[in-house]
Amino acid sequence: MARLIEWNPFKEMEKLRGEFDRVIDRFRTPGWLGEELQVDTVRPRIESFIEDGKLTVRADMPGIDPKDIEVKVTGNTLHVSGKREEKKETKQRDFLRREVHYGSYSYSTALPEGVKGEDIKASYKDGVLELNAALPKELAPKEVKVQVETAEPKKVETKSAA
Repeated sequence: MARLIEWNPFKEMEKLRGEFDRVIDRFRTPGWLGEELQVDTVRPRIESFIEDGKLTVRADMPGIDPKDIEVKVTGNTLHVSGKREEKKETKQRDFLRREVHYGSYSYSTALPEGVKGEDIKASYKDGVLELNAALPKELAPKEVKVQVETAEPKKVETKSAA
């Protein structure tokens, strides 16, 4: 006698999600035995902030020679790129794990309006590229005090009919 199995669409969706996640993970992370990343360009880790009237952008670009870093501005878009070359050695290695990325790094972002490319200063230290640019005075954050008033409950007068 055949046994009936109840079909559950949610279980099927969960299976599909698991399969999809595995496919995405293959492209995003290297394998256990050190397969290299499948993508040619990796985006560096970035932090950007405004402090004391200037814009600062920091990009983690470890192991990249400063001469292999390119910073350019096109219109109001900042482009940062670099390349880390793998040193080819004749000695064979059996990697157990390999997470270091070799190849190109690239990042682009819109600059605040009024920031000029020629005003950007760049420095590179300990694997971190730092870019600084003065903000135009009209874009500098302003502190505005706002007076908060408390609302007193209004007395409502009612006339009684006598």
